[in-house]
Formats: sequence, C-alpha cells, structure tokens
Amino acid sequence: MVLAPMAGITNIGFRRLCREQGGGMFVSEMITSRALVERVPLTFQMIRFGEGETPRSIQLYGVDPVVIGKAARMVAEEGLADHIDLNFGCPVPKVTRRGGGSALPYKRNLLRAILRAAVVNAGALPVTMKMRKGIDDDHLTYLEAGRIAAEEGVAAVALHARTARQHYGGAADWDAIRRLKEAVTEIPVLGNGDIWSADDALRMVAETGCDGVVVGRGCLGRPWLFRDLDAAFRGSPERARPALGEVGDMMLRHAELLCEVVGSERHGLADFRKHVGWYLKGFTVGAETRRALTSVVTLAEMAERLGELDREQPWPDEADGPRGKSGERDKVALPHGWLDDPDDTTVPGADAEDATSGG
Repeated sequence: MVLAPMAGITNIGFRRLCREQGGGMFVSEMITSRALVERVPLTFQMIRFGEGETPRSIQLYGVDPVVIGKAARMVAEEGLADHIDLNFGCPVPKVTRRGGGSALPYKRNLLRAILRAAVVNAGALPVTMKMRKGIDDDHLTYLEAGRIAAEEGVAAVALHARTARQHYGGAADWDAIRRLKEAVTEIPVLGNGDIWSADDALRMVAETGCDGVVVGRGCLGRPWLFRDLDAAFRGSPERARPALGEVGDMMLRHAELLCEVVGSERHGLADFRKHVGWYLKGFTVGAETRRALTSVVTLAEMAERLGELDREQPWPDEADGPRGKSGERDKVALPHGWLDDPDDTTVPGADAEDATSGG
C-alpha cells in the first residue's frame, strides 16, 4: 500500500496523519532533481521526514540522466531517504510541455538512460518508477516502459491507468494494469487509479493480479482509508464509517500537523483550506459553516467552528467517490516535434527542471 506523491498534499504532516491510521509506504511530494542537486533551500524543506518515519521515500522528477544520476547519488551518500521513486506520470502542462512527467517515456532510449543512471548511482537504495499508460490512446508507452524498467534494475513499477490526455478524468483502465502485470513478470507491478475505498483496492488486485496498490485522490479528506486498507488486506470486513464528529476531530488533527510543519497557524490553516471540502463531502453542512472553516486564522477558532457541527450526523452513503482534480484535456502540451522520433535521446532544455517545475 503506497501513498501517491501529490504536490501540495503529501508533506510531512499529511504523511504522518496517514501513518497514524495504517501501514504502508508514504512518499514525499514530487522533488525536482536539479533543484535537489543545486541544494535549493525550499527543496530541502520539502524532503524533511518525521521522527520514526520509515521507510523514508522520496520521489524525484527529471529529464536529464546526468542530473538524475547526481541526485540519486546524493540521496544515497547523504542518507536523505531509504527509497527513490521516479516520476514519469505527472500530466500537468507545465511539466509535459517541457518533455517531463508522462511525456518522457515516449522517448524510450532517454527513459532507459535515466533509469540506468538512477539505479547505478542509488547503490543499495531501491529505485522504483511511476508512470501512466502513455500520452494518449495513439501513443501508449507503458508496456515498453515497464520492460525497460525491469531490464535496467528498477525494483518495481506503478501504473496510473490513465493517459496524460485523460489527466484525472474518465475511468482508470484497470485492464492495462493486468496487461502490464502479464508483460512484466520480473518485478512487482502496482496499480493506481480510482481506488476510492478499500473494497476498490481488493477488486483491483483480484481483477488485475497486481502486487500492490497506490492511493492518491482516494485518501483526500479520508486519511482513515489506510486503516481500511490494513483491515481489507488482512481479510477483515471492518471499515471506518466515521460520524461527522470524528471527521471534525480528524480535520483538527490534520490542521494542527500542518501548522506544526509550516511553523505558523495562519499559514498552516491557509494551506488546510483546500482539504475542508474533501473532508465534508457527502455530509449536510451549510455553506456558511463551510466558508467559516476556510477563513479561520487560529486553531482555537477552528476548534470552535468544528464544535458547531452535528457530531452525531452519520457517515453518508454518498461520501465515497471522486475527489480532487478531474476532467480530461483536449490535447497534451508537448515540446515542438516531440512525437517525431521516439528513439531521440536529446535531453530537453534546462528549463524542464527548474526549481518549480516539479508540481
């Protein structure tokens, strides 16, 4: 069970919240390899780990084998993490238009060079990769990318069963996870996409034969999903169905952790605003109360507002389902001529790895 890296979400506070609920591997936010190598201070803040957090998992994004190699060696030699995951799944335009994320596996030889550099320089640290099916239905890359990963010594591959064009819309193609598992037998294959409940995870494993699951948007406003996953994979039918009062308690705990991470109640609570709607999805909570919870500036004020909720309101049946980003793209933003030659090993320009491109 893996918590998928999510920009602006999977910081040290959220990872701790999820770890308090259940087991698994909890990966950092996506880190730009060049920013790590250049020791950008903000990047080092993003890869902080909590006391007792193990294994410490970091996800790197990059397009240059040399830079990725330096970053992997740095992580290994300086003891920055216990595991490196490489991002080839990010679909956001500011990444794909520079040749990164889910655009990169189309350049199969460049992908191979990056994976080789990471594995060689990481030494004893395991290196994994996360990818999508491809750019769009006409440019699928996941089967070849999975085989290349196995050949280059990658420890495991995770497939988000959507194309970059799908972004976060439509339905995940779980059959693609099954096909990847059948094609790549040397290393574990993990499945990602449309796991909104523990029973979804059980169904994915049963239908695809995958070796594990990666959960992203499914735990937004639902950190107890890891408690459910623990129970489900132990064979227990027990599932968390918290009443609104317990949800409110979890919201306050999450807010406290964010404030601790940021070092400021005002800024921590500002960061928490995006989580309010996810936690309250499906519950009957008035618009005024929701607005109030997104405008508090102190934890005491938040606790007071949460105390106004109907604590006995039961878990709503419609609470599960999609949260977070959604919708498809008309097309995928790519560098000029990117699709002309899949064997081209030209490294995209340096701006593809600027300090802010890894979102």
